[in-house]
Amino acid sequence: MAALSTAPEHREFPFTLKEYRRLAAFIHGRTGITLPDHKINMVYSRLTRRLRELGFLAFSEYCEYYLSPEGEDEIEYLINALTTNLTRFFREKHHFDHLAANLFSDLSADGIKGRTRLRIWSAGCSTGEEPYSIAMTYLEAAARLHCDTRILATDIDSSVVARGAAGCYGVQSVAELGKGRRYRHLTAASGNEWQVRSELRQLIAFKQLNLLDAWPMKGPFDAIFCRNVMIYFDNPTKARLVQRFADLLAPGGWLYIGHSETILDQKTVFRLRGPTIYQKGT
Repeated sequence: MAALSTAPEHREFPFTLKEYRRLAAFIHGRTGITLPDHKINMVYSRLTRRLRELGFLAFSEYCEYYLSPEGEDEIEYLINALTTNLTRFFREKHHFDHLAANLFSDLSADGIKGRTRLRIWSAGCSTGEEPYSIAMTYLEAAARLHCDTRILATDIDSSVVARGAAGCYGVQSVAELGKGRRYRHLTAASGNEWQVRSELRQLIAFKQLNLLDAWPMKGPFDAIFCRNVMIYFDNPTKARLVQRFADLLAPGGWLYIGHSETILDQKTVFRLRGPTIYQKGT
């Protein structure tokens, strides 16, 4: 009875639990994202418009389509539709305070007092608020030093990567910045939107990346933000990802994860230094 209740017969498009699990297994294999049975209604609601656009009458037809050679390009749409992108500027503010106090404070223009090169990765950058918050923190704390600083921003969803690269945000999105930061780092654009200033945008490279695939970057990174991403992974996938982060971080580098995440259940080179803040051993 439980299986029947998750796939009611009155739906516009038939979608059985067996078909859902087939789709969920495909998504897990491609992205590492776990879709338990209770997510079937969410998946249905996110894909029904696409089935109408393509003229399909059932999810079984759609599954056959994206698995066929003709539907290869559909896989990107499918992944984009099923990934969740909830973010805002300076979300979990203590991470940025920590970044300024423990990493940016080590920067130096002359190389005598500290490092002159800085690399940060925002893994799961969504629509860009996170990497722009990192860039704002850098400009406010250490930009006068003119260090070689670059921020990599990646996400599996190509559509949000494009939005982040555009750097244009609505009034509601920028309201939480407060007037000081808003006018310092953005300019008013048409249609009640705000454009991120060029000095921030030039610090960031936006790229589409599936965390399960090979990574083209070599590092080392001084800090990695991977927040509210691993909650969608099973434990083996999470463990492999954390190890890959460790391999790419410089000794003493920082890993920032989401407020509901932990890596304390794993044997790693990381040590907990604050709420959801970890440091790689030196």
